[in-house]
Amino acid sequence: MKQIFLHGLGQTPASWEKTICKLETAENAVCPSLPELIQGKPATYANLYKAFSSFCEEMGTPVDLCGLSLGGILALNYAEEHPERVNSLVLIGAPYKMPKHILRFQNAVFRFLPSTSFAELGFDKSQFLQLCCSMADLDFTSLLSRISCPVLVLCGQKDLANKNACRKLAQLVQQGHFQSVDRCGHEVNAEAPEALAALLRGFYDGSK
Repeated sequence: MKQIFLHGLGQTPASWEKTICKLETAENAVCPSLPELIQGKPATYANLYKAFSSFCEEMGTPVDLCGLSLGGILALNYAEEHPERVNSLVLIGAPYKMPKHILRFQNAVFRFLPSTSFAELGFDKSQFLQLCCSMADLDFTSLLSRISCPVLVLCGQKDLANKNACRKLAQLVQQGHFQSVDRCGHEVNAEAPEALAALLRGFYDGSK
């Protein structure tokens, strides 16, 4: 069974390498590049989600999805739309309803960053801004009850902006479990890869 790992905005597939190498199922791992998925189309959430859905369908069988931030939002969206095609779901620092005040702050930060800061991330500066703006009205609250697979919701201990929403998300899905990851912030895969791998191993063993 394929395990799809989805990076966050501002990350690349390489952000998962230190975590995946610690998993016994590493040979089943797939880490798509989100910028490459949209293949030159406008960088809107709708286009990105459509491309990601097609990517999942190409797997041919139900998949394990694990995503951080933007990657988690895509995974959550796919799981509520295609519950029969998702075997398990891991969401890291991913809101089920977009916090508009955080998006506005994030956009303001992006606008002041030089274009060179985005050079190695796949999306350029204008694409970052376009993508963030297109996500402002996302709200999956009414659809969460459709998700029937085991769900592990993780959040870094220091990720105060997302912790309450992550706890609530774990309560709203049928088989949800929340776990805080000690001594790290939002980018759990980059800041605590070994701890994350241990949590994933336990979760995947329990959801077989």
